[in-house]
Parts: sequence; C-alpha cells; structure tokens
Amino acid sequence: MSEFIKVFKEGIYKDNPVFRQILGICSTLAVTNLMMNSFVMGVGLMFVTAFSSLTVSVLRLYTPKHIRMMVQTLIISAYVIALDIFLKAYWPSMSKALGPYVGLIITNCIIMGRAEAFAQKNKPLISFFDGLIMGLGYTIVLLAIAFVRELLGFGSIFGIQVLGEQWVNWTLMIMPPGAFFMLGIVIWVTHRFFDDNTDKGGAKS
Repeated sequence: MSEFIKVFKEGIYKDNPVFRQILGICSTLAVTNLMMNSFVMGVGLMFVTAFSSLTVSVLRLYTPKHIRMMVQTLIISAYVIALDIFLKAYWPSMSKALGPYVGLIITNCIIMGRAEAFAQKNKPLISFFDGLIMGLGYTIVLLAIAFVRELLGFGSIFGIQVLGEQWVNWTLMIMPPGAFFMLGIVIWVTHRFFDDNTDKGGAKS
C-alpha cells in the first residue's frame, strides 16, 4: 500500500508531469481554452497512459531490449487509435474541437516516459496505477489552467455562463499567449509557495 501512496504523491505533485517534468506542453497550451476540451483530453491521456503502462509491464519480460522502444510506440499507438476512433464515432464535435492533438498523444513524452522509466521495470498493477495517476496529475493542471482561461476569456465554466452581461471577455486569455502566461504562473506558484525551500535552520535558501 505504501508503494501506491508514493506513486500517488509523485504523480499528483512531487513528480507532476507538467509543472515538475515540463512534459506534455503542446496539448497543455493548445486545448486549455475550454474546460470540457481539457477534461476530455485529460481523460483520454489517462486511458492511454494507464493501459499502455499495463501492457508494457505485462510484456516486459518477453520484449527484446533492442526493440523495446518500437514495441512501446506500437502499444501506445494502438490505444491512441482506439481513443480517436471512439471520439469520432460517439463524439464527433469533440473530436473536431481537439483536432490533431488526440493523434499527437502518441508522441506525448509523458506516456513514453512512464513506459520506459516505470512500466518496463515494475509489475502490471502498480504500472497501471502509475500511468493512471500521472495522467490524473496532467489532467488536474489542464483543468486548473482552463478554469482561469475559460472564465476570463468567455465568462463561462464548462460552457455554462457564470459572469454577467457586463463582463468584458479577455480575448488574450483564449489566445496562445494566455496559455503561456497561465502555465508560467502555475509553474511559478508551485515552485515558489509549495516547495520546501528551507534549510535545517529554517531560513530560506
């Protein structure tokens, strides 16, 4: 159980893929103008990361070392294609809104990183959990950024208008610079206020 708790803490905060490892930045910047887009992208990445890690772990003892990266890419691609087909079949409007970024999950460094660094060395269950939590950590950051961008840019949350007619939308927040600003703020806040930057004497380093 302690191993699962450790994985949970690392995925959510200590080793968060976005504001700690600075991975998955393309989709973080591209889809966070709306919370629903961010939520779907996050859930999709959780699905792909969790099941890719599970599959890589199951096959780790049977995969020749010299082709393991190709095998991992093939596994990830299969789950991404399944996700893409599902969205196109059952939620075509969302598939169109996310555009190429669903397909680009294949190249997302978070998934390949967890497959190589964790799933290749650990048992299936904990590998599945690691992939799921890393995806959850990614999703939380996406939703935090999207919350501010959608609220200030459109005056809404999950498409529901919450600010009155007198509110003037901040166009900047729904443009690419708004995403850069918000991601920078998130990284700064987490490092500035939540890191343990004190030495043994209690003074800041």
